[in-house]
Amino acid sequence: MTVTIYHNPACGTSRNTLAMIRASGEEPEIVEYLKTPLLRERLVELLGLLKMTPRELLREKGTPYAELGLNDPKWSDDELIDFMMAHPILINRPIVVTQKGAVLARPSEKVLEVLANPVGGFTKEDGEVVGKGRG
Repeated sequence: MTVTIYHNPACGTSRNTLAMIRASGEEPEIVEYLKTPLLRERLVELLGLLKMTPRELLREKGTPYAELGLNDPKWSDDELIDFMMAHPILINRPIVVTQKGAVLARPSEKVLEVLANPVGGFTKEDGEVVGKGRG
């Protein structure tokens, strides 16, 4: 199975998600989207796979969300995508795409929904154990 993760290595949730993918026996394609920004067409495609609106995929914490006034409902979906293209940090992460579907893995254990062989138990960086009884 092909697994792709849109990853930010500075994010603990993203690192935990990557570790769960690897623990399931998969070596994913890793796209560090802050270093290699997404094409607009791919972002639109990901939104469709995730069944999310651009507003639902916006990240607020640690981004220029407030300074840009993105909480204002006046912004159209196309305008919000424009902001994400100009400021990729606004794209929430990690996004994982497999043959079973796509998820925004927040919390990281949401990745288990789209893995072919999800781990039976996994300990996150902070010591929290997830996924017991799965796989």
